[in-house]
Order: sequence, then structure tokens, then C-alpha cells
Amino acid sequence: MAGSGSAPDRDPVTDLRRIAFLLERSLASSYRVKAFRGAASALLPLEPGEIRQAAADGKLTALKGVGEKSAAVIEQSVAGQVPDYLADLEQQAQEPLATGGEKLRAALRGDCHSHSDWSDGGSPPAEMAWTAKELGHEYLVLTDHSPRLKVANGLSAERLRRQLDVIEVINQQLAPFRVLTGIEVDILDDGSLDQDPELLARLDLVVASVHSKLAMPGKAMTRRMLAAIENPHTDVLGHCTGRMVRPREGRNPKGRAESEFDAAAVFAACQEHSTAVEINSRPERLDPPRRLLRQAVEAGCMFSIDTDAHAPGQLDWQIIGTSRAEECGVTADRVINTLGAEELLEWTRS
Repeated sequence: MAGSGSAPDRDPVTDLRRIAFLLERSLASSYRVKAFRGAASALLPLEPGEIRQAAADGKLTALKGVGEKSAAVIEQSVAGQVPDYLADLEQQAQEPLATGGEKLRAALRGDCHSHSDWSDGGSPPAEMAWTAKELGHEYLVLTDHSPRLKVANGLSAERLRRQLDVIEVINQQLAPFRVLTGIEVDILDDGSLDQDPELLARLDLVVASVHSKLAMPGKAMTRRMLAAIENPHTDVLGHCTGRMVRPREGRNPKGRAESEFDAAAVFAACQEHSTAVEINSRPERLDPPRRLLRQAVEAGCMFSIDTDAHAPGQLDWQIIGTSRAEECGVTADRVINTLGAEELLEWTRS
């Protein structure tokens, strides 16, 4: 029963992080998530005895970042109880995110598309990396946005270089787990990529995506996408139609239609230039749609099954992508993130 289980050495930070993870996994509002991640951060500098004393004195909410709901979680956790709120979320999480796809999901060794708070994600790179490791990944490619996407706080060349130094430190701490360097680079109107070519050449993996003028005429969009696919720095074509099948928090209240382009030409170019087609697992994207996914399979394309995670809990969404992939005939040998890190790097460098 919630709140009555015996767990004498429960860690309230772990319980708060788990609540945040489950909320992110279910696409809960960022406001709710921040309440628990903020409380976990507030407890980190404190010794266990200090946390217990604050709970006993009823002074948890005096800590900056701890509200009434998170305080209730902490109180139950330090008492050795499973917090009621956590128990409820764990019960809800028993419902699978998707049916099927388990075999392909088990074959995945990493995630090639993720975001941190350096652009429009909600958590630092280290938190994303820790969560990926906890989920059993061998690596995570950090692909924050490029400079043109100002609404997403896209990274200038200078900021991206600073991020590379941060990733180096994380890799020293988490080895043998690895954060691979990357970017989700905007495909500009003429098909060029929104970052210095010299810097793109330094990165482990480049996801190229269209984020602007998504309703441009089909012929122009096709030329734009083909130019990006043919660019030697492009490794993965991200969420190719740009569609939104349901609203995303704070954006696209009515969803968004697919971009128009010559799919046969685009997938033929992906096959010719060894550019993987992304199977985007975000529940509001599910991109490409099944008919195009089957067309890409028939064209002989390689694929990357990614979460496009903007929060740690969203890294658990790959089963959504593998379910659709298996349904459409994608096999493990055609998915680049079934490769180990060194094999993946060999593939991107070739």
C-alpha cells in the first residue's frame, strides 16, 4: 500500500528525481516537473541528517525550491515510506507507452537526438547523461539546436565549443558510458546548414532538420532537403515532415500539417549518401508517418530511432519509435543506434 512500505534507507533525492522522470515520461507540464527537480537540487548540498531534521521541524518549505507537495514527498521518504505521489505515478507507468517493438528496443545501444538546458531542454547535460545510463544506454548523442533557432536558444559556435569542454568532463565522470558530441542543425532555406562547417566536422554526429518555412512549396522544400542530405556533414535527417499530430506544450495548439516534398527523391538521396532517416519517437511528432516510413524501407534507407528528448524522462520514449519501426518492416541491421559507440563513429566518419 502506498505510504506504508518499509524502506529504512530511502533517499528523498532519488524519489524526487523518479517523480520528475515519470512526469516527463507522461508529457506533464514543465511547471510540475520543475517543482520536483528543483526540490531534488535543493537537497543535494545537505547531509541526510540535516534533511531529516528539517522534516522533523516542519521546515522543509523554508528551503529554496521545496514546496508543499515536494515537502510531503520528502517527509514520507525520510520516514522510510514510499511517497504516495510516487506510488500513484508508478502505478500509472505500468501502462505501456506502445505495444510491440520490444525486440528492436532491446537492440538499441544509444539515442542519437537529445536536448539539454543549453538550448530548449529542461535539464543539464549531466542529468540527461545519468538518466540515459540508468536506462541502459551505452551512449547518448547531445544534439542541442543551432543558432538560427533563437526561440530554442540555439547554440552559437562559441557556446557549442564551450559545451564540448563540458561533455569531456562528463565523459571522464561516467566512463565507460559516453556522451557523443552532436547538434540538431537547422536546414536553412537554401539547404545549407546553420553552423560553421569546421565545427560540424569536429562533432561526432549531426542531425539536420527543417524548423522554419515548413509550408513552403513542395519543389522548393525538396531542393532544400536534398542539398542538406548531400552535405557531407549530415548524418541523420531529423523528423522529415515536421508534422505535429497533437499539441505540444505552449506551441501548435492545433497540431501541424506535414511539409510537402518529393519523398521518393528524398529517400533515394538518403540511401545514396548514407544519411539515416530519423524515426522520431516524440508522441506529438511520430515522424515520419507510417506510409512514408514504409517507403523509406523500400528505398533501402538506414534509420536512427531517437527520442528527441527535451527532458530526462523523455529518454524512455524509444519504445514508441521501435513499435512503429517494427510494424513498418525496419530491421535492427538498418538502425544506426544498434551500433556501439565506436562502430557508430566509424559510420559517421565514413
